[in-house]
Amino acid sequence: MIRINLLPFRAARKKENIRRQVSIFLLSLILVLLGLFGFNHYLGSKIDALNEDIKRANAELNKYNEINKEIARIKQTLENLKKKMDVITTLELNRQAPVRLMDTLTKAVIAKRMWFTSLEDQDSSVKIDGIALDNKTVADFMVRLQACGLFKSVNLKTLKHKEIEGNNLKEFKVTCDKTPLEGQEEKPETTKAKT
Repeated sequence: MIRINLLPFRAARKKENIRRQVSIFLLSLILVLLGLFGFNHYLGSKIDALNEDIKRANAELNKYNEINKEIARIKQTLENLKKKMDVITTLELNRQAPVRLMDTLTKAVIAKRMWFTSLEDQDSSVKIDGIALDNKTVADFMVRLQACGLFKSVNLKTLKHKEIEGNNLKEFKVTCDKTPLEGQEEKPETTKAKT
């Protein structure tokens, strides 16, 4: 009888299978390593691109911050100029106020029948102390002041009899509230609360 020894064939086949499995394993391992290296390279390039974008964005942000600082400086300069212009406007409005007041009072005085002893010009009012020959002269003077348009109200504070060098005269005190000039706003008066 013929005997065939299949053991070497099986051993060769087994070795071939092991070699094939090791080759597949090594090839798979090389492919996985290449895939990981490729993915790592892709992520690295993406990170570099993002870092460049961050640098560019920071550079733009710094540029815009400088522009914002310049705008803030310009706004501050404009605000200062506006304040200066307001002061100039107020000075221009108030420049002729004393001349206008004196001209109005000169026109309102009743000649040879009255004279002033004191004149006090405040921000919103004028206080006039004077002496007149009679009550009618004081009344006519107050009517003239009211009609001049410079004052919104004319109030008689006191009217007393006074004898000067044997003449019976009238001593008066008048308070006039000014009307605001054009371009000026009337400031609201502050009221104090009573407790």
